[in-house]
Amino acid sequence: MEKRQGYREAIKRICIRCGYTPIDPWQREKILYRATEPNWWTKVPPKDFIKRDLEDIEKCDVLIAYLPKLSAGTCMELFYAKMKGKQTICICKLKNPSPWITAHSDIIIKKISELEEALEKIGEKKV
Repeated sequence: MEKRQGYREAIKRICIRCGYTPIDPWQREKILYRATEPNWWTKVPPKDFIKRDLEDIEKCDVLIAYLPKLSAGTCMELFYAKMKGKQTICICKLKNPSPWITAHSDIIIKKISELEEALEKIGEKKV
């Protein structure tokens, strides 16, 4: 997945259209570690990487978790967001997602094309 990041732009456009300001950690990380280098991922200090991700979650109103396949990091971010009282939307293509995913997702959708409607539902809850 690290080489296929096109989904981020689609999610970003939808968020902006719905009035949200996206925080995309990939924009920061790919610059810090020059994602064009071979094996760049092995050069990332884990504690710093995780600390920055958790700080991003603390700043957000809604966490959008993209899970086309199981990802330990994304699951941890989803859990952390719920523990911090954040709204969560999971774009989940897994056939039988873990109860850990379903319990920590306010809304689960299958496709990015469903995100705008999900964000509208989240926005209605705030009013």
